[in-house]
Amino acid sequence: MAALLAVAGGGLHALSLSPWWAALAPWMPAVGQSVALVGLLRLLAGAARPGQAALVAWLYGAAWLVGATGWMYVSLHRYGGLPAWVAGGAVVLLCLALAGYMAALGWLWLRLRLGSWWCDAILFAALWLLCELARALILTGFPWGASGYVLLDTPLMALIPWVGVYGVGAIWALLVALPVFATLSARTVTKWVTLCCVVMIVGGLQSAGSGHFTRPHRSPLTVSLLQSNVPQDEKFVMERQVGMLLWHAQTLLSAPGQLVVAPETAIPLLPSQLPEGYWSQLSAGFNAPGRHALIGVPLGDFRQGYTNSVVGLSAAAGRLADGQYRYDKYHLVPFGEFIPDGFHWFVRMMNMPLGDFSRGHLGASSFSVDGQRVAPTICYEDLFGEEIARRFLQADVAPTMLANVSNLAWFGESVAIHQHLQIARMRSLEFQVPTIRATNTGATVVIDHAGAVLANLTPNTRGVLTATVQGMAGVTPFAWWAARFGLWPLVAISVSFLVWAMWMQRRAVSNGSSI
Repeated sequence: MAALLAVAGGGLHALSLSPWWAALAPWMPAVGQSVALVGLLRLLAGAARPGQAALVAWLYGAAWLVGATGWMYVSLHRYGGLPAWVAGGAVVLLCLALAGYMAALGWLWLRLRLGSWWCDAILFAALWLLCELARALILTGFPWGASGYVLLDTPLMALIPWVGVYGVGAIWALLVALPVFATLSARTVTKWVTLCCVVMIVGGLQSAGSGHFTRPHRSPLTVSLLQSNVPQDEKFVMERQVGMLLWHAQTLLSAPGQLVVAPETAIPLLPSQLPEGYWSQLSAGFNAPGRHALIGVPLGDFRQGYTNSVVGLSAAAGRLADGQYRYDKYHLVPFGEFIPDGFHWFVRMMNMPLGDFSRGHLGASSFSVDGQRVAPTICYEDLFGEEIARRFLQADVAPTMLANVSNLAWFGESVAIHQHLQIARMRSLEFQVPTIRATNTGATVVIDHAGAVLANLTPNTRGVLTATVQGMAGVTPFAWWAARFGLWPLVAISVSFLVWAMWMQRRAVSNGSSI
């Protein structure tokens, strides 16, 4: 029964990351995720042995991750050509492996628990933080579906500019664990006092807000964001590319924005492979004052290697060494943009135009647009806020706006579009700067510095979104410490609590008593 409840709880946790609950009320996803965590906490508290706690947490984590990232099956089966059982098995095996961090959480919590409700709650929050950090950092990281993303429309979002997505996720875990463990073991008065304190903290955050660390910078920009809606199975078909190239060229040149942005690999060919005069016509179209473009395009050659890049065109960029601004993707996707050692056999089974791309530079410079500093990111690398933070190391050149270009057509009409929108909103909140997104299939949006969606296009349609965006200058506390230290301060905090728990447990054992 405990195993079934753990799987159900993990499924409920995954459901909180879908758009359906958010459609009911903005706070409903957080409620669902909290209910799921309450169930896990009660199962852990009732476990008789560390192994049992590890199994419960592992099943919970596996169901959570399968439900949150099951859209990978679409790319592997529909577009990769893998048999359904192979594609499904690959997704499940990956999620089972990543859920191993949750298994470690369950084992360690029951092994190190101190018998005091508030100590056990702190220990659980520290382990929860360490578990999510492990998923974010180990083997290039795959932190998709982290618990903090569900907290966007709750009072806890006030903490995001201070501690980021993982910090706010740990604080949420603590605020849920405190009343649960108090209910299980504390006196009646303590139970009610704890619950009241949690409610007061949440209410106080709602009233206080997150603070204002950035301020309007220069004049607002008018941006035009392209959503081309090219089916993934047509993107690299020669017969279809002429129409795609014509649409992108005509739309880029006719769009009214000061900054026009086209999606990731909107131009799917190397500039040297394009029809004669195509690229020079685009460059000339943005050589006039007040005209700027960011275009997703692969760059490179066989000798130097290839990059997944964004090219910036403008009169000022034309005076750079290469005659254009260039951003090369830094955080590459395993199996999508580089093949890990020992896995070339798996990639050869797929019918995908995959290869080993070269990595760009961490902390790349911004693209200047009429005084605004626009920092491009490509697809899922905006999942890694600690890497984006490196661009905020110097306040006077820090980005005033983030621009993400993506192609989620690989995943069909799945929840990946909604989840990537959550990710983009989180980055805007962490840095308190607006985010603009130009995508192939969605979500093409404009997000303000407070994480609110100001304008958007309907996913899986073709069109252009034109809107006005106010850039913001300044550095949030999260941007300051993450730019210098990455996520290691959070790792140090969580490990410190584990060492504290082990020390407290050893002291209690030596004294022959419990805490």
